[in-house]
Amino acid sequence: MEQIQHRHVQVRGVKLHVAEIGSGPKVVLFLHGFPEIWYTWRHQMVAVANKGHRAIAIDFRGYGLSEQPAEPEKATLKDLVDDVVALLDSLSIDKAVLVGKDFGAFPAYVIPALHPQRVSGMITVGVPFMQPDASPVQFHLIPKGFYMSRFKEPGRAEADFGRFDVKTVIRNIYILFSGSELQVAADDQEIMDLVDPATPLPPWFSEEDLAAYASLYEKSGLHFPLQIPYRSRRSSEDYHLTDPKISAPSLLIMGEKDYFLKFPGVEDYMRTGAVKHFVPDLDINFIAEGTHFVPEQFPEQVNQLITSFLDKHGI
Repeated sequence: MEQIQHRHVQVRGVKLHVAEIGSGPKVVLFLHGFPEIWYTWRHQMVAVANKGHRAIAIDFRGYGLSEQPAEPEKATLKDLVDDVVALLDSLSIDKAVLVGKDFGAFPAYVIPALHPQRVSGMITVGVPFMQPDASPVQFHLIPKGFYMSRFKEPGRAEADFGRFDVKTVIRNIYILFSGSELQVAADDQEIMDLVDPATPLPPWFSEEDLAAYASLYEKSGLHFPLQIPYRSRRSSEDYHLTDPKISAPSLLIMGEKDYFLKFPGVEDYMRTGAVKHFVPDLDINFIAEGTHFVPEQFPEQVNQLITSFLDKHGI
């Protein structure tokens, strides 16, 4: 961890926080989700650097140590896609392996569809390729108190989170999202109310880890992370994608107990191979007992899957 270097890079009007370890022409760029940050990938960064790769992880705009955009309410997921491409340009990187988790999977799979010449491989964790406005998720079957619906309501999650300090909010989200069931609140509940304050942290997530996340979210706040990914539009019209195909070698890593598998339609989409219509050269690996946070829960298994994939394809 102490060998990881940190700096800021000016990209499209904001300074992005960039963490980096290793050197050489083979680059692996890690993209976090929510409630995560560059720190999510600490184990994987060291592992790929030890294999001779240059490992880079960023805080997306509005997250952690990166700057807030001037008009956060206008930000969309397309901004993250454009930021990543601009960062590659700024760092003079022609091609990279993109590794994305949770909403970080979105730029990780849109970029190889839009700019295949910039991507030597694609890895997503917890989320498969999904066409922006043709999702396999049957959202109409999800109860109305579902966390995504609550987070989309302007002001509601801010009021919910505002009852607690940032450290408690991150703690509750890690506990809640480590479960295998969908997070659904009753009419008289808020999402934070779903967590019993006496519940301990997951055994693989230390108080030190919690403090690291809390310190970064104390800087950035939680308003922008509610805009991206929960409140921004995502449409194929933004990218001119009609029937996208990803030609790069690809890997999907899923925990068998990831709550995302309970989204109606998602598990069938993966297990039947329907996702391979868009990503023909895709390997899918399920980690037994894995939750939504497998890079931190089972770092050695995830490290092995990633480094083996890189070796297999010579990327």
